Amino acid sequence: MDFETFFKTRLDALKAEGRYRVFTDIARRAGAFPRAHDHARGGEITVWCSNDYLGMGQHPDVLAAMRQAIDTTGAGAGGTRNISGTTHYHVALERELADLHCKPAALAFTSGYVANEAALATLGSQLPGCIVFSDALNHASMIQGIRHSGAEKHIFKHNDPADLERLLKAADASRAKLVAFESVYSMDGDIAPIGEICDVAHRYGAMTYLDEVHAVGLYGERGAGVAERDGVMDRVDLIQGTLAKAFGLMGGYVAASAALVDFLRSYAPGFIFTTSLPPAIAAGAAASIRYVKGATELRHRHQERAARLKQRLAAAKLPVMPSESHIVPVLVGDARLCKEASDDLLERHRIYVQPINYPTVPRGSERLRFTPTPLHSDQDIETLVAALSDVWSRLPIRRVA
Repeated sequence: MDFETFFKTRLDALKAEGRYRVFTDIARRAGAFPRAHDHARGGEITVWCSNDYLGMGQHPDVLAAMRQAIDTTGAGAGGTRNISGTTHYHVALERELADLHCKPAALAFTSGYVANEAALATLGSQLPGCIVFSDALNHASMIQGIRHSGAEKHIFKHNDPADLERLLKAADASRAKLVAFESVYSMDGDIAPIGEICDVAHRYGAMTYLDEVHAVGLYGERGAGVAERDGVMDRVDLIQGTLAKAFGLMGGYVAASAALVDFLRSYAPGFIFTTSLPPAIAAGAAASIRYVKGATELRHRHQERAARLKQRLAAAKLPVMPSESHIVPVLVGDARLCKEASDDLLERHRIYVQPINYPTVPRGSERLRFTPTPLHSDQDIETLVAALSDVWSRLPIRRVA
């Protein structure tokens, strides 16, 4: 087989569809977020697609904690968690995470993707006769974990407790069951009816697994997520989250009962055989969580910025898609045009937002996904809306979502 020709042909197909991913070479400027330096073109750009939702990646408390950890312990952890890689910074981080979600224990992973893949694969393969019930729009990491588990799986209609009940009712009552879903779905920005899903799951003896990746830090009295906001956090058996979005660093985690966390610590290959997070990351994440727990006004400002951007886009008759959350998607509906719009915004307006194309979203629903932060000013919003209006006038993109 001519391997190189195969690789090139597949890449050429992506380019022809407008789905080839181009990485933008930027350097974020600490203290100046959402500004960044564009290494490819030179000059300053405004970032509108960062998952650093609260700008905590540049917060003085976080940076100070990381510097202190580096000065004290050096760069890396030196091994897996079992072999010399559990520092006091990791222990402190897991205590903060358990406290955040009011759970007895938590376990840190190297990313949210790894946390989902490892936890779901382990639970699905180890629970006897396990059947997994997965929301139709679950993240790729959840799908991969369920797939790797080898467990029987059923997909219920998105955010539909009635369809979930239909599937659970038809399942063998004697078998272990796991219901996996998200709180905030990051492409459409809609929010799950967590309490109703828990009602149905527990009625049939199923464990509930909730991905709060796009909600931790942002919702609830202390930023524990939508489950905290809705008063149902105690009814979720396992909460999975990330350190890489609202907390501004990297890493993932699960929080649950002491026995469930210890089980994953002891059986999940994705945890056991991976070098642990650098101590500086763990220290910075713990500092970020401590700060965000009390940052109620920061959360309010974040929601206000998202609401204002949606309002201004709608007023400009731009196709902003309905969203219950802080996610602000603007429909393009064509992969090539989505890439062209993104390129035009960057080249001519110095605004950076990545195109979101298939397979991340279904074909025909390609979009630009904006993530306003508390640090985006009114002027930033007005500049963005004007730039989008200009791009829409230059490209054949429909105005109605």
